[in-house]
Amino acid sequence: MGDWSLWRMRPAAIAYVLLVQALALALVVLVFVTGSRPNAEDLLNFGALAVTAGGTIVITSASINLRRQIRRNPWTLHIVYLAAGILLLPTNLLVLLLLGPTLHGVLHDRPEPHRWLFTTAATTLAAFAARLVLGWQEPVWSSVGFFTAGVVLLLVRASVVAGGIRLRTPEAPRAAVLGEPIDVLLGIVAASLGGLLAVAMSAAPLSALLAGPPMVLLDLASQLPQWRRTAQNDGKTGLANSSHWERLARVELMRARQRQQPVALLLLDLDNFKRVNDELGHLAGDTVLSAFAEMLRANIRREDLAGRFGGEEFVVLLPGTPSDTAYRVADRIRMATAALMVATRDIRGEQRELSGLTVSIGVAATGRFAYDLTDLLVAADAAMLAAKAAGRNAVTLA
Repeated sequence: MGDWSLWRMRPAAIAYVLLVQALALALVVLVFVTGSRPNAEDLLNFGALAVTAGGTIVITSASINLRRQIRRNPWTLHIVYLAAGILLLPTNLLVLLLLGPTLHGVLHDRPEPHRWLFTTAATTLAAFAARLVLGWQEPVWSSVGFFTAGVVLLLVRASVVAGGIRLRTPEAPRAAVLGEPIDVLLGIVAASLGGLLAVAMSAAPLSALLAGPPMVLLDLASQLPQWRRTAQNDGKTGLANSSHWERLARVELMRARQRQQPVALLLLDLDNFKRVNDELGHLAGDTVLSAFAEMLRANIRREDLAGRFGGEEFVVLLPGTPSDTAYRVADRIRMATAALMVATRDIRGEQRELSGLTVSIGVAATGRFAYDLTDLLVAADAAMLAAKAAGRNAVTLA
């Protein structure tokens, strides 16, 4: 436990994580101490939910492990049976349903156990908050109650987790803190499925078993954002990989041609990057690439398309941008690169701070080379090579 990366986080983040876990533990103890003894119907409902949830967790985990894939946070799956349990079960049995996330933690390797414990604690707080809205001792069923409990369940957990991410990494992008739109949509679907499951189980508890296949499909759907990022994004920088960038760029160029709007393309190559790999090691080189990608994102607009073409070469498409504006953007990136200070470790494991990085940039625009992506790339490549031949750390307009 002393080796956990938890202790290397910011003090505020450590305090927040420990506070959330302490609150969740205190609530669990309180529920066990004050909870009433469940009746036979409660036990039947719990058994049906537990078997369905446990079977689904084991099946989806086995599927992902057999394919040697990295599992995304299975929150979407848990919300289904937890939403049903919030509506049906006494609080002491609801606590036992929270062993579902624990089972996932056992079935999957967790390189950072404190994160899994933190998200489990956030899930616990969210489930109890939703139950409090419906009625702590005996939930009151109503359309408004169903809706409110679902909103509370989703928002409380999202807020608690977002707070932890923001304190741990203040510079984290919005999507990493709040999740992607598809995460929100899947959460709503999961909460709705949980409500429908509770209604069905109120008439026939064993109908919970019929929810297994939809829960498996929903869990697989929740992995789609990760699979999509793996297929479309470069693993070291998070930027679009070359094939995905080309698809996006061709669509953008076609749209610009139809509207007769200017587009510019930047081809960027880090100067003397091989020296970083040779002198400090490839891990240091990867850190430089990641830092450069972050800087690149900070110096372009949301609608601009940045990608990594491989090695130390990057590309940016600037929609609605004439050549003179593109030149200024490229020069701003050049100066930001020269100002970069990258903290990393060398091959001996010693801390180093790299500075003096430079980049050569070639600029091509549709005003001269029309809207063909290949022509723009060839022109920008020639301009970039000219910038290197002129002494590097330069911007050249094709």
